[in-house]
Amino acid sequence: MSSWLKKKSNALELYTIDVILGRRADTGAAIYGAFLQLLSYLFSGIAQLRFWLYRHRILHDQPLGCLVVVVGNLTVGGTGKTPVVEKFARALQDRGRRVAILSRGYKSKAPPVWKKWWWALTHAAEPPPRIVSDGKNVLLDSEQAGDEPYMLARNLPGVIVLVDKNRVKAGAFAIRKFGCDTLVLDDGFQYLPLKGQLNLLLVDKTNPFGNGHLLPRGILREPIKHLRRASYVFLTKSNGERDAELEALIQQHNPGVDVIECAHQPQYLQRFGTEERQPLSFLKGRRVLAFCGIATPESFEKFLRDLGAKIVARERYLDHYRYAEEDFVELTAMAQREGAECLVTTEKDAVRIPHTRAWGMPLYYLRLEINILQGASDFDEAVGRICFPQNGSRPPVT
Repeated sequence: MSSWLKKKSNALELYTIDVILGRRADTGAAIYGAFLQLLSYLFSGIAQLRFWLYRHRILHDQPLGCLVVVVGNLTVGGTGKTPVVEKFARALQDRGRRVAILSRGYKSKAPPVWKKWWWALTHAAEPPPRIVSDGKNVLLDSEQAGDEPYMLARNLPGVIVLVDKNRVKAGAFAIRKFGCDTLVLDDGFQYLPLKGQLNLLLVDKTNPFGNGHLLPRGILREPIKHLRRASYVFLTKSNGERDAELEALIQQHNPGVDVIECAHQPQYLQRFGTEERQPLSFLKGRRVLAFCGIATPESFEKFLRDLGAKIVARERYLDHYRYAEEDFVELTAMAQREGAECLVTTEKDAVRIPHTRAWGMPLYYLRLEINILQGASDFDEAVGRICFPQNGSRPPVT
């Protein structure tokens, strides 16, 4: 894609996001919003039909004979799934499970068409899933694997990480090749061919369901009433204060479901390309340029401000934005122009930056982890209660 076309595509996507979030109120936005609403009705019908077909067993899921834990949400982007998947996989591993994380590898670089054709001509079976980590080594980069699978592979030694759109095939491969007894489906709430014994639904407490519309007029992938499909609800980005209206809505659609509140907590600053770490106090009073390509840039910038950073400039890119050299040149020039002392980004963005690139000033990424606020004393207790409910016994496999 040419640079001009890429910028135009990004501009259209950003405009669409502004319309969805109600940031624009002009006539053009109203007309575009009405068009998106028509597409939303079509999307809703297709989604409802798909769920109906599986619910009435016209389409069948395929059990694999092991524990399947699904982590997902009702909305697109921004609920903070990756840190939850990471902590869950690590806690299960610590309890003796042989864990594989299955991801579709959103926006990863697919193999070239000629390779797919060559495989189809020379092999009877489908190609195996891409192995991001075999538990010992990280075998693919973020472009080949996708941002989240690469991050998980890098942060979880001993855990298998596989990428394939067909999670049934990937799960069977993990069991057969690596002896896995636990599969964690990253962003798998809408993946119906592989049924989870445990469905962990993440809800962003700061923006639970957007404007209430389904894609593309809103951010919902499926109707709010499908809260009923959750085994447990994790309220992410919580400040610890009760939201009676949200709690009532959850209980209305899923009476008695356990709700666990958690928050993403900054841990430290990691200097890009080095082993250097700085405490969070490093940001206090420091002039920084903040940039990121994530679904909710406001939350990242708020972390920096709350830690005392002076954001003298910021740059927001689309979620999963693939950086080019010209972006780095522009960021460095902006930082120097505004008198920034360093650049700060997210861990998810850092995996999309070439490690060999030299920067004219320090570049750090902010490391976040999940902390439980309500519903359990800590994450290990939550994992024990969810996955080993009866005095440490394992949940039944269905």
